Amino acid sequence: MIFLKYFQLNFIFQFLHSYIINQFYIISFFPSNLLVNYIFFLQYFSDNQIGAIGASDLGSALAKCTNLSYLRLNLSGNQIGAIGASDLVSALAKCTNLLNLRLNLSENKIDAIGASDLGSALARYINLSNLRLNLSKNQIGVIGTQEIASALAKCTNLSNLGLNLSENKIGAIGVSDLGSVLVKLPNLSNLRLSLRLNKIRDKDALGLGSSLANCVNLLNLTLNLGVNKIRNKGVSGLSSALSNCFNLLNLTLNLEENYIGPIGASGLGSALSNCTNLQNLTLILKQNYIHEIGASGLGFALGKCTNLSNLTLDLSYNKIGAIGASGLGSGLADCTNLSNLTLFLYSNKIDAIGASDLGSALAACNQLLNLTLDLSSNKIGAIGASDLGSALAACNQLLNLTLFLNSSEIDVIGPSGLVSALANCNNLSKLILDLGFNRIGDKGASGLGSALANCNNLSNLNLKLLLIEIGDEGTSGLCSGLASTNIQILELDLYENLIGETGALGLGSALANCTNLLKLSICFQENKIGDEVVSGLGSGLGKCTNLSNLTLDLSLNVIGDEGASGLGSGLGMCTKLSNLTLNLDYNQIGDEGVSGLGSGLGKCTNLSNLTLNLRRNNFHRKGASGLGSGLGKCTNLSNLTLNLEGNNIGDEGASGLGSGLGKCTNLSNLTLNLRGNFIYGKGASCLGSSLGKCTNLSNLTLDLDPNKIGGEGASGLGSGLGKCTNLSNLTLNLSYNQIGDEGVSGLGSGLGKCTNLSNLTLNLWYNEIKSIQQLKAKCHKSNRLVVLKIRNF
Repeated sequence: MIFLKYFQLNFIFQFLHSYIINQFYIISFFPSNLLVNYIFFLQYFSDNQIGAIGASDLGSALAKCTNLSYLRLNLSGNQIGAIGASDLVSALAKCTNLLNLRLNLSENKIDAIGASDLGSALARYINLSNLRLNLSKNQIGVIGTQEIASALAKCTNLSNLGLNLSENKIGAIGVSDLGSVLVKLPNLSNLRLSLRLNKIRDKDALGLGSSLANCVNLLNLTLNLGVNKIRNKGVSGLSSALSNCFNLLNLTLNLEENYIGPIGASGLGSALSNCTNLQNLTLILKQNYIHEIGASGLGFALGKCTNLSNLTLDLSYNKIGAIGASGLGSGLADCTNLSNLTLFLYSNKIDAIGASDLGSALAACNQLLNLTLDLSSNKIGAIGASDLGSALAACNQLLNLTLFLNSSEIDVIGPSGLVSALANCNNLSKLILDLGFNRIGDKGASGLGSALANCNNLSNLNLKLLLIEIGDEGTSGLCSGLASTNIQILELDLYENLIGETGALGLGSALANCTNLLKLSICFQENKIGDEVVSGLGSGLGKCTNLSNLTLDLSLNVIGDEGASGLGSGLGMCTKLSNLTLNLDYNQIGDEGVSGLGSGLGKCTNLSNLTLNLRRNNFHRKGASGLGSGLGKCTNLSNLTLNLEGNNIGDEGASGLGSGLGKCTNLSNLTLNLRGNFIYGKGASCLGSSLGKCTNLSNLTLDLDPNKIGGEGASGLGSGLGKCTNLSNLTLNLSYNQIGDEGVSGLGSGLGKCTNLSNLTLNLWYNEIKSIQQLKAKCHKSNRLVVLKIRNF
């Protein structure tokens, strides 16, 4: 006889109008006390509320699993309250063999009584070695915190503890008691403690620090004290205590939005410099009052952390200025073992001198492999950008560089000077460069292109050029430079510029020369691009014979039939294309254009993943049928998202589209949005019948609201989908469709035949349905159905 030893089940009940969580169902999931591993998700999205009774029943069922050693339970946002929490944990107290427990009870209106009972249960888990407890956004207060702390003191075998008590008004006494208990856990090596938004003051931080200083075995610490009332004295005391944690290897400290000034920041740095074994440090100090002295002091101290290999430092919104940036950089220059550095210095009044000095200092970090630098919303200007590039060029080991320089007052000269210098980074293979919201213009974009042409080793480039006032000349110059590179992965965001026909055609021509391109993403959203441009772009793309992944956003332009057809024709020549995302929302494409696009896509025989957005265009039944005909030739399609909302395709269009999709026999995941398309009963029935031929379909989301499918359409749709025997997850949006009881009954009869269906969501708002009991009963004939969500109004 084979006994059940391991069982993993994920339940996500998001918004239940039909109450299917009762004791009978819950107990049925726990077959015997031989169960030793269980992962149970009961997550909250929107208005799902199992309440106290549901939590109590769940606890009663789990209490029978006396051999349970691992439990992961997520009941966040379910309003179980104090009673529910008490009943749940009282039952769980019988699971005395628990070694690993992850319990998420955030946003549940649990008060001190509930927390006290929870503590009593935890005290019985004497063998517990790993605990993650999330009680954030409740009402446990000081007393509840004391009880939790008292219980944890008895869990002497704990080696890994994660405790989230954010937004609980735990007070000074609560913080003190928490700190005291940490000292009593001799085996504690990994600690994650979040006390965000608890009005913690200096005295409280000092007490917590003193306790942490005695946790001599701590190797990994994550401490979140963000959005409290900690000032210089508190952070100095806290950090001074942390300096006694000699064995610390990894530290994450979040002190954002407190009242820390220059003295506090400097003191923090000095203390951390004593953590000589520290290898990985994440320090979040954004939105404090550090200024230039604090940033310099912090940098100087961090320079003594000679074993640091990974550093993330966030000093955004601190007014550190040029002096602070220079001082910070000077200190970091001594971190000679740094290989990964992330610096967030957003909105700090840093000018050209500050950016230049920072760059020069970072150049001394000659082991740096990966650098992310955010200087957005400063005043570095063209000179600062150029000098920054020149300095970083000395980082000859650099492989990956991310620079955020948006809204930094960079003009025409800046981009070319920056990238020309970076061309000297011989090992640089990946560059992410954000120059959005600067006045770069045509000359700046052309200069940028010329500079990129010299980046011979660059294989992965992501350019964000939003709202930089470039037109045709600049686009052509930029693309001309790109054509000379060896780039294999290119992401180009040109949202809302002044690009017309010449510029976009230039891009198409340039792409034709990028023969090594494997992955391409272009955003041309809202650029007043028309037919000739898109046709030219398509022609260029058709010559990218190695392209396997393409994302193209052409929404909110003036593309018509000719452009869409030309684009499709070009894409049809991309024979290696396997992943395509094409956004043509809000254009002027009619029947001929959509049919032509579909015809082109039908030639992409290797296409396996397709997302096609055609919302709010001007095509009707012929266009939808033509599109379906083309897609029907994509026999390797396994994942399809098709958005045709607001196009008036009618019954014939729905039938024709469905007929084509029915030939995609390898489809496993389909999302189909046909909202507002004047589809009636016949169209919905034919669509359902065609989808019934997609025998490999396992996940389907179908949106048909608001249309007028009525009872006939609902029944026909259900009948067709009933033949999708492999369907496991189904979401049907049929609101505003004039469906009555007879129609919904027919729908249920069909869906009941989906023998593998486990998750079913039916949105039936604003129809003519008087009762859904019969629908529920029929749906439950699907033996594997676990989650049923019916929304009816």
